[in-house]
Amino acid sequence: MSVIDPPDGHGRPAGPSTATSPAPPGAAALQRCVAVDPATFVATHWGRTPLLSRAADLPGPTGFTDLLSPADADELLSRRGLRTPFLRVARDGQLIPAARYTGGGGAGAEIGDQVLDEKILQLYADGATLVLQGLHRIWPALIDFTRDLGAALVQPLQVNAYLTPAGSQGFATHYDTHDVFVLQVDGRKQWRIHPPVLVDPLERQPWGGRADEVSATAEGAAALDVVLEPGDALYLPRGWLHSAQAQESSSLHLTVGIRALTRYALVEELLALAAEDPRLRAGLPYGTDVADPDALGPELTETVEALRDWLSRADPQAVAARLRQRVWPAARPAPIRPLAQAAAVADLTADARLTVRPGLRRQLTQAADGRVTLLLSDRSLTFPALCEPALRAFLDGALTRVGDLPGLDDADRLVLARRLLREAVAVPA
Repeated sequence: MSVIDPPDGHGRPAGPSTATSPAPPGAAALQRCVAVDPATFVATHWGRTPLLSRAADLPGPTGFTDLLSPADADELLSRRGLRTPFLRVARDGQLIPAARYTGGGGAGAEIGDQVLDEKILQLYADGATLVLQGLHRIWPALIDFTRDLGAALVQPLQVNAYLTPAGSQGFATHYDTHDVFVLQVDGRKQWRIHPPVLVDPLERQPWGGRADEVSATAEGAAALDVVLEPGDALYLPRGWLHSAQAQESSSLHLTVGIRALTRYALVEELLALAAEDPRLRAGLPYGTDVADPDALGPELTETVEALRDWLSRADPQAVAARLRQRVWPAARPAPIRPLAQAAAVADLTADARLTVRPGLRRQLTQAADGRVTLLLSDRSLTFPALCEPALRAFLDGALTRVGDLPGLDDADRLVLARRLLREAVAVPA
């Protein structure tokens, strides 16, 4: 295990390293990525400093080939009808136009942007890096792993795979606007890590806007210069500069991107809600010269005062509702099998056992008239008041058997359970 120790220039307290709490869902997935206990990782490294974890220090399965192997990558590139943008190709730091490696799918597949394996072979053999994108949506092992790791981090995740020929470097030194775990699957790759030129960059602050600073910093001594071996993992907070080059053989690694929520996101939602204030919607006086600081000064002062007054009355519930709409759709719950789910609805009995769909974000509320509403990422479901005890018991995981749902007779239990199955809230246990 190797770390870059604070101070890190963030000006944030490290927090207690001995804090203990029950292991969150997906803790095992996190432990596959870091060779320290979760509390130490959060207190010392999360959003602060890189962490290198060697395969020998990581618990669980050896390596990451169970998540995506080179043979799996070949399967995706050749037999799955992959389309853009699930694949990008880069060489010498530049993206290659998709038209150079995509085309028609043949008879009966009226799709014009499918990946052509013979074109990919030519580009890869010539030194291009292949980037398989959005694997958390299309590859079963990574769908499950991403859901578990996302539950542990309480953040939406994305997963890409990078296949780099021997001796090649796909991208120049750059930084990401999200934290990442790098999981080395196959081959060896040298990583050079430099401190940020911009601490905690937002998504609207990509590295291209600071290319000169990035290049100058990359010419200096690296904070971490290391070769990742199969089974090694590297955590990089957003903003840390990095470049990577395959060594004597081809390399395959996974990059897990962590789309952390920032305080600026709170500011954005607060400003969106501020449109409710008439003072802030008011127009500037007729004839105001906005290029004249003296003319604009009084209006700016009054606007800041109005904004300050409004912010002092901001409703946390309204902000939370907007953030829910923003964050929840970013992480998909576990896949369901539509045919099996429909069969479960048709064959449902009081002895059937159901469970909440894994990874489903939900919130149960009750109105003054007793009706209960189940908030989901894309819709809300309303139920009669008498369903409240049964819904709460089921959503809390207190029971799984349909016939045990409290407060209802057998007929109503079946009606409720069927609706939960149809709405993909429940799945057969």
